[in-house]
Amino acid sequence: MPHSTEDAPHVPLVHVVRSGFHEGTHFGAVVVTGPGGEVLHARGGVDAAVFPRSSNKPFQAVAMLAAGAELAGADLALASASHSGEPMHTERVQAMLDRVDLTEDDLGCPPALPLDEAARLSVLAAGGGPRRLAMNCSGKHAGMLTACVAAGWDVASYLDPDHPLQQAVARQVAELSGEQPSAVGVDGCGAPLFAVSLTGLARAFGRVAAATDGEPALVAAAMRHHPEMVGGTGREDTRLMQRHPELLVKGGAEGVHCAALPDGSAVAVKISDGGDRARMPVLVAGLRMLGVGSELLDELATGTVLGGGRPVGVVELAPDVF
Repeated sequence: MPHSTEDAPHVPLVHVVRSGFHEGTHFGAVVVTGPGGEVLHARGGVDAAVFPRSSNKPFQAVAMLAAGAELAGADLALASASHSGEPMHTERVQAMLDRVDLTEDDLGCPPALPLDEAARLSVLAAGGGPRRLAMNCSGKHAGMLTACVAAGWDVASYLDPDHPLQQAVARQVAELSGEQPSAVGVDGCGAPLFAVSLTGLARAFGRVAAATDGEPALVAAAMRHHPEMVGGTGREDTRLMQRHPELLVKGGAEGVHCAALPDGSAVAVKISDGGDRARMPVLVAGLRMLGVGSELLDELATGTVLGGGRPVGVVELAPDVF
């Protein structure tokens, strides 16, 4: 399929079917790139700029390491994570801060309750409330602070787009994607975001997944070896990397999701309305095109539509997407 142009509209990717009735459609774009970054398949405006959201985290972690941050193993995976706020996550974030003599108050992310239901109920039952440590990006923020301390950079202003760390992130995004970021925004956690095309995002993700040395290889290995840190109990990214240890997977808000293999081939998805339920059917189809298959992918290929508390329909890939 030819590479779509920058002004190509997003196309129907996912259908919502209730009781046999086509109730709704999610539009978006998907691109599959090969080991050299060549476009193997594209639907929708894959040359249009997107904010990668949390799919950007591996690139931010590469910049942290390049700045001198002493992050490895589970800590490095957590710096690349959108974690669930389980004790295994929050306790490790606290330990990361302790090692550089900083506190939870130094984190620039907003307070939140854990994403994990059991952890959230435990916090509320104990009379607790939202905390910065529990916010799903706190590992990334602790990693950024660790990098600032290592490099001797100002800690208080680490989220300023002009801060040396964020400028280093912008350079990494440009180098890995092969594109100069076309816009700068603010992510939900407060960190700067750098927009690239969906194709550039896939290429960047593939380059991290294929790296055999340097900071990108360290980030990819940490995420693969510690998938429980990248997401959490029952989370899609965690389950996919546990079942397929060769994969590198990272989702983001507003319907963004990326996955890549060690040969550098990759899939990048953007759902235009930001609907989370539409991401997996498209990502799974892209992975299947790249030869990945399992019962888990079969499970994730469709979502469930409920009626009266029981399944009455599906969220499924639209015809002719692949």
